[in-house]
Amino acid sequence: MSADGLPRLLGLKPHVAPDARLLVLGSFPGVASLQAQQYYGHPRNQLWRLLGDSLGLPLAAADYPRRLNLLLENRIGLWDVISETQRRGSLDSDIRDPRPSDLLALLARLPALRVIAFNGATAAKIGLRQLGPVADNYRILALPSSSPAYTLAYAGKLAAWGAIADELNDSSYE
Repeated sequence: MSADGLPRLLGLKPHVAPDARLLVLGSFPGVASLQAQQYYGHPRNQLWRLLGDSLGLPLAAADYPRRLNLLLENRIGLWDVISETQRRGSLDSDIRDPRPSDLLALLARLPALRVIAFNGATAAKIGLRQLGPVADNYRILALPSSSPAYTLAYAGKLAAWGAIADELNDSSYE
């Protein structure tokens, strides 16, 4: 516990295979995700639906183990830009004293990686600061948050998230 009574929270481990072409980076898991020990575990979070609809994968209808397997089969990884923090609740605005994830070490183990998609403005801001000039080696997508707290209509989110499919289908990334 910190002096202000906030617990120190540990994030989830990266879910990524060495042949990943796409890495989706969030900020830090919310309360429901941490309790379930599952990425995007809040039932109203739209990540699984957005990724599935963008890439033509049945992610939203699958159970969690199948979702993770579908990601690996399609060379998609998940992680967060913050590995440890203090926060009451699930809002990014309540994050205190964040410890960054070691993104550079992860990227060094992913030679096929071509696209990094940030899930929300907080993830993009923190992640791009961590990557520095290394970001120039990748196609960077700063996407609207899949969180239910971000109230952009689903159609608007999906229009932006569709850029993932465009990038992965670009033959220059093979």
